[in-house]
Amino acid sequence: MTGSGPSSQQPPRTEDAAGPAAEVLPPPVSAAERANRLSAANMLRSLLPLVVICLLVVGWQAFRNNPDDPIREVDPTSQLRLAADRAVYPLVVPALDEGFRPTSVRTDAGTAPEGSPVTVQLGYVTPAGDYAGFVVSDDADAEALDVLDGAAEVGVVEIDGEEWIESTTQRGETAFTRVADGVTVVVTGSAGDGELREVAEAVEPFRS
Repeated sequence: MTGSGPSSQQPPRTEDAAGPAAEVLPPPVSAAERANRLSAANMLRSLLPLVVICLLVVGWQAFRNNPDDPIREVDPTSQLRLAADRAVYPLVVPALDEGFRPTSVRTDAGTAPEGSPVTVQLGYVTPAGDYAGFVVSDDADAEALDVLDGAAEVGVVEIDGEEWIESTTQRGETAFTRVADGVTVVVTGSAGDGELREVAEAVEPFRS
């Protein structure tokens, strides 16, 4: 009897002509997908140096603007050297101790042509926390000398062997003035007479 085998018999499996079935690999990951896979920890590590720099900058600014000591001192040396080089007169300035803290310096020496008048202004916070100003100029019309406009003369006083004219400005502040060889020196401010006298006593030729 002839006939085929059972109907459930499967034909033998033949391999692909290309060989055994190869392992299927995932598709390449795009740049966008890689960026999305960055973890929060990696992002924090990337930002940490920037955060540290910002904190250092903020801390430095806070240190400079300490509310316990809001006074910002300046070093007037470079401006005084410039004025001493340009002035046709021997520059004089107060040689004060550390209790008087310089907070401002101004001079027109940088823009003054050779041989022109030179004016120097210095401002100090005194040991008592008040203001003392100093002006020296060989320009009788210098704006810095306007403080003497309308001042009422009190009299002549001797300070450290030198004669100064004491007056009261329109603001009610004491001013000590000395004029010699066309050069005017003024010490004035909200400080008391004692501290203003200290500034006047300390006036001496500038030494760079």
